[in-house]
Amino acid sequence: MTGPMNPTKNTFSVAPLSRVLMIIEVVLPIALLVLGIYHGFLQALYRAGVIQSSSFMGLGYYQGLTLHGVVNAIVLTTFFGVALGNGIMQYYLRKPLIPWVHAASTGLMVGGTLIAAVPMLVGLADVLYTFYPPLRAHPAFYIGATLLVVGSWVAFFGWLPLLQRWIRENPGMPLPLAVLGMLITFLIWFLCTIPLAIEVLFMLIPWSLGWIDTINIPLARTLFWFFGHPLVYFWLLPAYVIYYVMLPKVAGGKLYSPYAARLAFLLFLVLSIPVGLHHQYTEPGFDRVWKALHALLTFGVAIPSFMTAFTVSASLEYAGVQRGGRGLFGWIGKLPWLDANRPLFAYSIAGLLIFVFGGITGLVNASYNMNQTIHNTGFISGHFHMTVGGPVFLIILGMSLELFSQLTGKPIRGRGWNVAVPYLWMLGLFIFSPAMMYGGLLGQPRRTNMGLSYLDPSSPHFRADWVPTALLTGIGAAIMTLAFVIYLGVWIATIAGAVRHSVGELSFPTAEYVHGDAPTTSVVARLRPWLVIALLLILVSYWVPLQQAFRASEGAAPYAPDNPVPLIQVEK
Repeated sequence: MTGPMNPTKNTFSVAPLSRVLMIIEVVLPIALLVLGIYHGFLQALYRAGVIQSSSFMGLGYYQGLTLHGVVNAIVLTTFFGVALGNGIMQYYLRKPLIPWVHAASTGLMVGGTLIAAVPMLVGLADVLYTFYPPLRAHPAFYIGATLLVVGSWVAFFGWLPLLQRWIRENPGMPLPLAVLGMLITFLIWFLCTIPLAIEVLFMLIPWSLGWIDTINIPLARTLFWFFGHPLVYFWLLPAYVIYYVMLPKVAGGKLYSPYAARLAFLLFLVLSIPVGLHHQYTEPGFDRVWKALHALLTFGVAIPSFMTAFTVSASLEYAGVQRGGRGLFGWIGKLPWLDANRPLFAYSIAGLLIFVFGGITGLVNASYNMNQTIHNTGFISGHFHMTVGGPVFLIILGMSLELFSQLTGKPIRGRGWNVAVPYLWMLGLFIFSPAMMYGGLLGQPRRTNMGLSYLDPSSPHFRADWVPTALLTGIGAAIMTLAFVIYLGVWIATIAGAVRHSVGELSFPTAEYVHGDAPTTSVVARLRPWLVIALLLILVSYWVPLQQAFRASEGAAPYAPDNPVPLIQVEK
């Protein structure tokens, strides 16, 4: 084969019910993102000393931080993953979604989100997006989050009959690359949310209801981080699908190596889950051999990202040469950086440039010794925003707008402004994140409501070396917020526009291959062996640590009905 299994038609007509549901899956998280970005901006302004109070429009500091994290990191990414998966499965498999399954999935996700939103908005769930004890939320928060996850599971299992039919109709053919990428994304998601479900259903909900007196904190935290770091790859892999399948085509070229793309996705399946203990280096109770194993596997998961960097760069170079680029770097200037008719390129390339630095700084977190220096400091937040706020966030913004346009038949308005959004966001992030990371190296903590004492020269807690990094963080956040405001303007203009093309016609730009697809007998053409290896590696890496956490008794958190949402206070 010289190219992927291109569909016989360039579009796929989405059924009316699925079209409406997919519009909800795209529009609702973008609407909620207004709340998430707003509170993130206020957090940065308060820590920079621009705002003189930690109470924002009646919402407390930790309440705003929870809304920012949950909306941006969980709600937005889960809805987008399902929406993109629904689109890709229909388009590349040429089969409609099962109507009642699609309706049940979207209904559970929307209902769960609204249920969880209530305790967050009224101040009964100030637990941040990394919700584990001793912080405790109202039961509705945990129930709502559970329904959101279950809804995404329903969507995933609803794709499997479509896959089985496609395989029967195309014997011996490898899955379309986009389908493989989304399938592995949701396999990772399903596997890593099982321990989260155990923690929430059997520990957090009974504890928050007062049905049990104490809760094993080390076990709960271990179950959370069993989920918490693989969650990053659930965020990231949809962006990788765009980079491999669509970006080369948008850039005017071909994918350099589909073999490397398939191998990268499969390596993520194997390596992305047994890495959670690198978030628990400072915790007692776990033998260091298991922390070392998780550290080694965390370094290993960088391998498919390096493969992706090479493959995508080679694909872009091919595109630049095809567009007339000459010399060692001449191809770079030939890429469609500012082409308003190809906004997906701008969103993709800006995300890739950001991720270069986000990925490298992640290796610092994985190293045990260096982790001790930056643990629980602003360095972590800077790295996190560089990773998630780069490729993940920008791909979600760019692709959500494109999906909405195709589903409604309304062309994107303000194309020039739209193509400027990712570059303006990148500029702000390149100020925001390095400032936070450097402040972290100087000891500036993260997540902590410190007041403004460290910025006040008259205070005994004044830290002059923290002032510039705090101010730069605020400046970067302001630029990023401006980019999002422009993006909202593009959305509003698009929604207000008239229908100009066919409604509900999905069409994804799909790159052909430079070197041809992997043979059907290749190891990368078979998913089952990789899944077996992944399950065995999870068992080996977590069996003993979970036993050690289960035996921990010194970490029990009591139920305190007079303080339903305890917050850790900073010592003065």
